[in-house]
Amino acid sequence: MDFIDNEIARLKREGLYRELKIIEGGQGAKVRIGGREVILLSSNNYLGLASHPEIKKAAISAIKKYGCGSGASRLISGSMELHKELEEKIASFKKKESAILFNSGYTANLGVISSICGRGDVIFSDKLNHASIIDGCLLSGAELKRYPHKDIDALERFLKKSSGFKKKLIVTDGIFSMDGDIAPLKEIVYLSKRYSAILMVDDAHATGVLGKNGRGTDEYFGLDNSIDIIMGTLSKAIGSFGGFVTGRKKLIEFLVNRARSFIYTTSLPPSVVASSIAAIDIIEKGHDLRDLLWKNVSYLKEELKNIGFDIMGSESQIIPVFVGDTHRVVEMSQMLLKEGVFVQGIRPPTVPKGKSRLRVTVMATHSKADLDAALKSFKKTGKKLKIV
Repeated sequence: MDFIDNEIARLKREGLYRELKIIEGGQGAKVRIGGREVILLSSNNYLGLASHPEIKKAAISAIKKYGCGSGASRLISGSMELHKELEEKIASFKKKESAILFNSGYTANLGVISSICGRGDVIFSDKLNHASIIDGCLLSGAELKRYPHKDIDALERFLKKSSGFKKKLIVTDGIFSMDGDIAPLKEIVYLSKRYSAILMVDDAHATGVLGKNGRGTDEYFGLDNSIDIIMGTLSKAIGSFGGFVTGRKKLIEFLVNRARSFIYTTSLPPSVVASSIAAIDIIEKGHDLRDLLWKNVSYLKEELKNIGFDIMGSESQIIPVFVGDTHRVVEMSQMLLKEGVFVQGIRPPTVPKGKSRLRVTVMATHSKADLDAALKSFKKTGKKLKIV
C-alpha cells in the first residue's frame, strides 16, 4: 500500500492536497469554523433556503408522519406518496410532461447518460462539463467527443462527421460550475435539431436561479420545450438534497426501467422530499429571493473588478477569482479564513493546470455589510500576495 503514502506526499508537494473544513451548525450567510464566525462565500445554497423556517418545519412534519427512512428502492417498496408529489411538482415547475427523482445530481447524470447511450453511439460533451457528466459518458461505452468550451463551430464539425453512429447525444452544463458562465443554448438547440441529436442540459446551478420564474436555462433563453432532457438538483438553490430529470413521459418511463442508479438504490428519505416540496413552493410564490441574489451578485462582481481581480467572465452567481498558481490559491484561501471569510481554492484536476482560482458563490441572504467585509479582506490579501 506504499502507493497511497506516495500519492499523498505528491499531492502535498504540488499544492493539491485537500482537507475537510468542518462547519459547526447550519448553513447560512455566516457559519462557524473552529469556534469562529466567518462569512460563507463557498455555498451552493444560493437562495438561503437550506435554513428557511418553512422548509425545516416541512422536514420535521414529514419525519413525524413517515419516519426517517424510505425503507427500500423505488421499484420495491420505497415509492412513497411524497415522492410522487415532488415529481409532479418538479414537472409542473419546469413545465415538462414528467419528472423522476434521483438521490443526487451526480447519480442522475450517471444513470441517464449510461441508459441512453452505449456502444455504437456518440456523445458530444463540452470540455468544462461537470465530472458526473464525464463519468456518465465513460460508463456508457459510447464514443466520446469533447468539444472546446462553448465552441459551437467545433461542435458542428464533430456533428457533421457523426452520420455513422446510431444515436447522437449532446450534453452540456447550463451554468458551468467552476467558471460561472452560461452555455450558448440557442445555438446548441439549433445544431441538435439540424443533426438529429438528443440534447441534455445539466441545470444544477441554474434551477431556482435563472429565468423570470427561476425555472432555469431553458426559461432564461425562451426555449420552451426545445431541450430533450433537463437534469437538475434539489441541493443548491432549492436548499435540500437529491437530483431529478425532466422531459417527456416516455423518457421518464424509460429511465424507471433502465437507469441503474435509480433502480438499485434506496429512495430519498421523506424529510428530504418534503423539504424540497416546501422549497419549490417558496420559489414559485415570488421573485424576492432571486432579486436579492442578483443584486448581491452584481454588487460583488463590480467591486471585485474595481479592486483589480480577474473574475474570468462570470455570468452567474458563481464568481471565479483567478489566482493561477496552486500554492498561492491555497495561501489566499487560508489568509481569507483568518480574516473571517470562508472561500475555497479550486485546483487541478478540477480546473486546468495554471488556472487555479477562488470559487466565490453569492447568496440572497448575504447583507451588504457581509459583502463589504469580504471585499475588504479580498483587497488586503490580494495586495499582500501581489494578485492585484
